Amino acid sequence: MRKVLVMTVLLLVAFATTALAGSYNYLEPEQFKQWIETGKKVQIVDIQVPAEFQKQHFKGSIETNAYPVKSAEDKQRLDKVVPALAAGQEEIVVICPRGGGGAKNTADHLKEKGIAAGRLLILQDGMQGWPYKDLIVVRNN
Repeated sequence: MRKVLVMTVLLLVAFATTALAGSYNYLEPEQFKQWIETGKKVQIVDIQVPAEFQKQHFKGSIETNAYPVKSAEDKQRLDKVVPALAAGQEEIVVICPRGGGGAKNTADHLKEKGIAAGRLLILQDGMQGWPYKDLIVVRNN
């Protein structure tokens, strides 16, 4: 009986983890490249730290410097852009260094602030995985 209970709990934990992991929308670099080239209207929320944002970012990005979006201070930086995001209807592309935890934290926080989950997209692999360097603003300082 105890084995059955342990197995049931493990299965529920595995299911819950899988369900949560699947609750984020990812945007492939190729698709985002097409959006940029065609001028598709999107809101780009960049959470990179200041030095990384200055080094490279997408034109028109909203600079938040909120990475890794764990502390209250990080979340307050995001809160400053929520009114502008809420005022629009277009997709919101979250840009972070690697497209991982910081981007998920951002999506979760924006959902808590009333932004529809269907509008939130995370750039797959973030800035470090972006293969089209000619489509970003790069500063060589």
